[in-house]
Amino acid sequence: MNAFDVLGDPVRRRILELLLVDEQPTRWIQMVIQAEHDISQPAVSRHLRVLRESGFATVRAEGPKRHYSLDPDPLEEVDGWLSQFRSMWD
Repeated sequence: MNAFDVLGDPVRRRILELLLVDEQPTRWIQMVIQAEHDISQPAVSRHLRVLRESGFATVRAEGPKRHYSLDPDPLEEVDGWLSQFRSMWD
């Protein structure tokens, strides 16, 4: 899945926004996303898995808890593609 496929989903974009500030516990992410998007906990978990498997997020285990953080490297692909349009904004 390329970066644009990952970012094409509003739930995944929102999760990335939540991770922009700092590492977040899975349960907190689930609570925010469920409240904002009215989706189930398994659906949130699937979005987190997509972000993890595509490299946008990393996970750190702390006992039974998991904490997600943003990995900005895949955003370079997006930035590279957008660079061709920057002259329109300058």
